[in-house]
Amino acid sequence: MKEQHKKESPVLSLLGMGGGGTGTALGGLTLPKKYVDDVFGTFLYEGTGSARTINNGIDLAGEGGLVWTKARSTTIWNHIADTERGAGQTLYTNNTDASGGPNSNISAFNSNGFTVGANTTNQNGEDFVSWTFRKAPGFFDIVTYTGNQTTRTIAHNLGSVPGMVVVKKTSGSGSWEVYHRSTGNEKTLRLNSSNAQAGTTAWNDTTPTSTHFTLSSSTDVNETGSTYIAYIFAHDDQSFGTDGDESIIKCGSYTGNGSATGPTIDLGFEPQWVILKPSSGSGQWQVYDTMRGWTDGGKDKILYANLSDAEDDTNTDMIKPFSTGFQLTANFTGNSSGVTYIYMAMRRPHKPPEAAINVFDDVAYTGTGNPNTVPFSPAFADLIWIKNRVYGYPHVLVDRLRGDIKYLSSDANSSQLTLNVKDSVLFDKQESFKIPGPGYSGGQTNNGNAGYNSYISWVFKRAPGFFDVVTYDGNQAQNRQVPHNLDAVPEMMLVKSRDSSYYWVIYHKDIGAAHELRLPNNNGKYAANSWSENHTVPTDSYFVVGNTNVVNDSSDNFIAYLFASLPGISKVGSYTGTGNAINVPCGFTNGARFVLIKRADSSGDWYLWDTARGIVSGNDPYILLNSTAVEVTNTDYVDPLTSGFTVTASAPAALNASGGTYIFLAIA
Repeated sequence: MKEQHKKESPVLSLLGMGGGGTGTALGGLTLPKKYVDDVFGTFLYEGTGSARTINNGIDLAGEGGLVWTKARSTTIWNHIADTERGAGQTLYTNNTDASGGPNSNISAFNSNGFTVGANTTNQNGEDFVSWTFRKAPGFFDIVTYTGNQTTRTIAHNLGSVPGMVVVKKTSGSGSWEVYHRSTGNEKTLRLNSSNAQAGTTAWNDTTPTSTHFTLSSSTDVNETGSTYIAYIFAHDDQSFGTDGDESIIKCGSYTGNGSATGPTIDLGFEPQWVILKPSSGSGQWQVYDTMRGWTDGGKDKILYANLSDAEDDTNTDMIKPFSTGFQLTANFTGNSSGVTYIYMAMRRPHKPPEAAINVFDDVAYTGTGNPNTVPFSPAFADLIWIKNRVYGYPHVLVDRLRGDIKYLSSDANSSQLTLNVKDSVLFDKQESFKIPGPGYSGGQTNNGNAGYNSYISWVFKRAPGFFDVVTYDGNQAQNRQVPHNLDAVPEMMLVKSRDSSYYWVIYHKDIGAAHELRLPNNNGKYAANSWSENHTVPTDSYFVVGNTNVVNDSSDNFIAYLFASLPGISKVGSYTGTGNAINVPCGFTNGARFVLIKRADSSGDWYLWDTARGIVSGNDPYILLNSTAVEVTNTDYVDPLTSGFTVTASAPAALNASGGTYIFLAIA
């Protein structure tokens, strides 16, 4: 849910912008809007053993910042490189060594990312993750200084009060000293250690301000003649987003309860990355991110800042991210009873898309029965929808929030099923998904990767105004508000229980909240109370469900896919059939690449076309969402239209009966 209390960034206030991103600076110059996408990113890559450029879209050459890389598949130290020390200088969060190392670790900082060499940040055949933090007021700053062993203040350009400061000696051996707002100015943690917080005079018992932090004469942070670097992280500076009133980083604490239903942390935003550590007791610095696998009900993959260990991927549902924060869900080292933990969390991407190709792709591919990588256009995927075109196997819907081994089918009421590991649809690569293999005859492999079978996949990336994914636990409450991050009023929603064999419930703005459609049912609209007894329409921050089991069973977990109309990218709408050719304008400039149509006032299947298989002035292959049936290729029911799509005169009553009402979702 959107933050309600705006806090001004001092830097932006001085520039005449207050807390907004759309004001003007001195001299009338308009400052650009800032999004988390511009200043923070997780990027996954496979090592090649030779120099390569990582393009994550973040300007390090012009703005400065930090890159943290870690091997996932093998034991390699955590590498830290930054623009203040320069390319070729490395620190290790799990080690106290001085700055140094091979120049090929991080060999260049670029305007759209960074370059890795042939060393331990790019070992051939190993999987890696990188986390990039760009310098920006209200988010992150880097300061270097030379110690003088006297009490002093160090100026910074964060423009807001830091939530966390990490100091490391660079000229010699020394621990990573950590100030955190929740432990206070008389305590320190060490990033290279699992120890509990300890008393310290390092911060001179003085809380940092929006312009300075204070050091004592302690040799831990201020030894005469030694050089140091300080990484300074903000807390809850609400100067980001389209309206300049959103926070993208928060630093806080919680107390574990040792229960499977652990503490809930309300951030006011959905996180994509979090680091946490016990502060009142010993324990590792755990790092989670949604790119590697941080799920609601699936495997949570952990790396450790203070250890060189490979990724721990044996843990199921340790921490659950949700629309406004995260919840501890198990009795493990992040939720021990009575122990206090500190954390730092980053908001998920929230930058509006500029083109449909950045958030959607339709990809036809051929199965191999062996490891198979399928490339797509968006930077990453949040929902992958796959259908075998030549055999009657189910639709496979896999999303990042549930994890890569859990799937639902639009053609069945079934609860979510678990894919065999060999048949999982893996999200842990940029611009592609992978089905590991090797495959085998029969079984679930036929759903997504049987040798020589033809498949179609539809890839969706969450983005404001276009598409969102929401998970929630049922509670049987009437008129329940479920927060979302679509940043627009949802116009079409697909809701499904993950644990019970309830049908899919579909909301569409043009049939209203007093009615619903259902999958895999092909009937027309039903009068229903799924959207509450008051038939409440969604808002730009939440949708409302009733106390019916199908959308709010107290013993079930649910998934919701939300769509809206975004000019030039997507259109949720309806048309009235005529029996003649109907042009359906959607505001596009190059036609629709994806068209889903369902008759709402009477029975009719859910028809789906895409340009990967062909939307042409001739026969257009279609697939039915509500059926396992194979692709139909010998009909001409839709034609291309520059501004949208055309329903032809030859289309059946399920698509174009005179006076019939039809709802659709189209993507450019």
